[in-house]
Amino acid sequence: MGSEGERGPAAAPGPGQGDPRALRRDCQHRIFVNRSLALEKIKCFGFDMDYTLAMYKSPDYEELAFALLLEHLVSIGYPHEILAYKYDPTFPTRGLVFDALYGNLLKVDSHGNLLVCAHGFRFLKGAEILHYYPNKFIQRDDMKRFHILNTLFNLTEAHLYACLVDFFTNCSRYINCDTGYKHGNLFMSFRSMFQDVREAMDHVHLSGCLKEKTLENLEKYVVKDPRVPLLLSRMKEVGKVFLATNSDYNYTDAIMSYLFDFSDGDKAETPQRPWRSYFDLIVVDTRKPLFFAEGTVLRQVNTDTGKLRIGTYTGPLQHCAVYSGGSSDVVCDLLGVKGKDILYMGDHIFGDILKSKKRQGWRTFLVVPELARELQVWTEKSELFEELRSLDLFLAELYQHLDSGSSERPDISSIKRRIQKVTHEMDMCYGKMGSLFRCGSRQTLFANQLMRYADLYAASFINFLYYPFSYLFRAPPVLMAHESTVEHSRLDTGEAGTALPPWLAQHGHPGQEVTGVPQDSSGEEEDDGEA
Repeated sequence: MGSEGERGPAAAPGPGQGDPRALRRDCQHRIFVNRSLALEKIKCFGFDMDYTLAMYKSPDYEELAFALLLEHLVSIGYPHEILAYKYDPTFPTRGLVFDALYGNLLKVDSHGNLLVCAHGFRFLKGAEILHYYPNKFIQRDDMKRFHILNTLFNLTEAHLYACLVDFFTNCSRYINCDTGYKHGNLFMSFRSMFQDVREAMDHVHLSGCLKEKTLENLEKYVVKDPRVPLLLSRMKEVGKVFLATNSDYNYTDAIMSYLFDFSDGDKAETPQRPWRSYFDLIVVDTRKPLFFAEGTVLRQVNTDTGKLRIGTYTGPLQHCAVYSGGSSDVVCDLLGVKGKDILYMGDHIFGDILKSKKRQGWRTFLVVPELARELQVWTEKSELFEELRSLDLFLAELYQHLDSGSSERPDISSIKRRIQKVTHEMDMCYGKMGSLFRCGSRQTLFANQLMRYADLYAASFINFLYYPFSYLFRAPPVLMAHESTVEHSRLDTGEAGTALPPWLAQHGHPGQEVTGVPQDSSGEEEDDGEA
């Protein structure tokens, strides 16, 4: 019998027949795909600034904002004792819903089914949840009662609601009621608490105190990455680049100057030049999401004083000029591009991504900084996901030979308890509120919105550095339940393919990438079919 070496070299796999895992980039460098996108068709790259170009350091930045919020609440009459609370980055996650009737923080799926319910820092279970929500379900359309906390700025807000509910619930001076707290002849409802916190948020952002404190210590609060100018210079070689931010010019100028200034010995891979030279168009004070609808008056900014010139700007695009207000239509006109020519990058699922997608048809890229941690848990805790899969298979085996005529009723109570335990253990790996994307095998509202409106997403836009501008991002097939659980039969050999585990296949996971292939006629993007 001959040795393996005598059999001759093994035939190399043909095109498309290799192991796809070997072709994938490092997961921290990857861009993930919800809808196919040919990068070479993009003529214009658009950016938000806060939490996109300018990434704020967590938890330092949130701690600063939280302290300012507490100070403002005390200044309008809240008890001084609340100043003892400190921001806890392990508690909040994006996508939570605040119930202004009962004061609860909720984690829900896309249909409004409850996944997690917390009153202050106390997590409710069973009968307690049913007391507030008899069907473990909320009407998300009731926008006066249920408020979605989707932005990174909302993290401090979500934590503040928990702190206030925790304080008043445990303070002996106040009587607990279902919808608020009573103190003598005064009643403070959770709705009024919500309004106070929202006003405090507006004060902290609009008064300039948060921006002022940030600018006093940029090194502490803002991430400086020498790859930013390198990537933008490369993008400008293949298309147009614009900045559209809700921030005012003076703050934008200070932040961007810091990000692009590497004159003090910082390592940069591009020659030092003014930050405005990296953009074809700069628009501040955009007031998104209004920017994606009727917009506001477009004015030119005097970059020497930061003041606005009077009157509406109606002229052509000027090199390195800065504008205030306007609309997405104005951006398209000034740059000479249309909807799907533009790839817009932002961190706000509603203000940046949903509105630019639904109202303008722009291609969208969502920045999800939490993805780095999510991927770490997803890879390091794979044994928990595998255990859930095994429990699913065990359930299937118990019912495999039973039908409508069977009187036998398998006892699955222990399996259900184990599923709950494993799900909870998985969630706690991410933080006290669990994963941004899921609760066990069920996807969150945030995950559903991300998959629906973001064509691409990653932990940072910097990941574009690791892809050529000719890249074709191909989305994995979105399988329906009957497609993901019924195996393909190979007619030529009679062999069956392997189906994905039901708990994963039906719900998927934000974090799948399909390797790009050279662009050709078969790679044409099909209409997304979105409303």
